[in-house]
Amino acid sequence: MATRDITAGTGEKYRTLAQKLALFWGVAFVLAGVLGFIPGITSNYDDLKFAGHDSDAELLGLFQVSILHNIVHLLFGVGILMARTWESAKNYLLGSGVIYVVLVLYGILFGGDNGDANFVPVNDLDTYLLHPVLAIGLLLSYFMSRRDRDTAYDRGAMGTSSV
Repeated sequence: MATRDITAGTGEKYRTLAQKLALFWGVAFVLAGVLGFIPGITSNYDDLKFAGHDSDAELLGLFQVSILHNIVHLLFGVGILMARTWESAKNYLLGSGVIYVVLVLYGILFGGDNGDANFVPVNDLDTYLLHPVLAIGLLLSYFMSRRDRDTAYDRGAMGTSSV
């Protein structure tokens, strides 16, 4: 099976809403991951730890980060690759949204200065603002783009065909 390159007569590859949203979120996460390693953008950079709540480094002076946290953001950048097909883009949006719901619950239960249990690390701003916004945004992206399956199939964005 080969990947179809349907251009819809424009010379550009057609992308469904799900693909565009997965690409957007993937780029946003890569950006957050990279910025988390840049002194000045990340305050208290000298206090950046591999993991744990004792990392005092904060992205934009607001969101607690660690090396592990930044690596996780970079891994969420897989949305860039998963944006290649409608099905993988949908899976990325749903899976990432569910993971962020779990992170909200994790923050409620283990966030703050709860010792070794807060290894991600998350602070109150992550738990009660950022992670809920990301969870809602990713899940809304999933539900908003559910209906573009027929368009994806018709225009070749499903990823494979017997061509």
